[in-house]
Amino acid sequence: MEITAGKKHVAIIEKCMMSEAGLRHLFTSPVTKKYYFHFFKNHAAFSKAQKKTNFFSVIYALSGMREHRREGLLNLYALSQSHPDIQRIVLADDDHEARLVSHLSPSRLHGIVSKSAPLNVLLTHLGTLLGETRRINENIVNHWYISQSRMLSPTERAILHYMTRGFSIPEIATHLERNIKTIRAHKFNAMAKLGVHSDIGLLNAADILMGLPFDEKPRPAVA
Repeated sequence: MEITAGKKHVAIIEKCMMSEAGLRHLFTSPVTKKYYFHFFKNHAAFSKAQKKTNFFSVIYALSGMREHRREGLLNLYALSQSHPDIQRIVLADDDHEARLVSHLSPSRLHGIVSKSAPLNVLLTHLGTLLGETRRINENIVNHWYISQSRMLSPTERAILHYMTRGFSIPEIATHLERNIKTIRAHKFNAMAKLGVHSDIGLLNAADILMGLPFDEKPRPAVA
């Protein structure tokens, strides 16, 4: 394992060259002097580097694109299973994506930060998260996203799982042993919480859930 004079190693997965350049400049601040930052274009390159370097934290930058968001969050989910001791932070493209991630991430995260924040705020938030203990989803930086709206209920999450797998509302009602009117009401509640206004928007957001294990006949969820 690589060791660098007592500094903690932080991996940053960022595909965009311009964003990477901006982050490199941001991390020259004295606030982050205790950390050694490694930049990677993709998760495969990061995984290869793990064989030589003991990473304290991973910051996964998202681009706002559906496929990249889903890929990133599923990679973080896999990391939470294989290396639960590594801190996991998401750098979302904007506040809307940060809210989607806070609702739909398949694994618990140590932090969610928006790229759209002013640079001084972004640096402060990242510095705070890197300096945190291993508490997951309990730091003050995350509270803004969580407090914007109530979290999805188990029933709402189950509905989204079924929708991403092509089930119709009547089929979902049958599986969850609810009436169609109740399922529709839960679907609209989920749309409001996620800040989307159409079924297409809901599916675009919920496809984060695709690729995860799912019981085709879950017990009826309690909202």
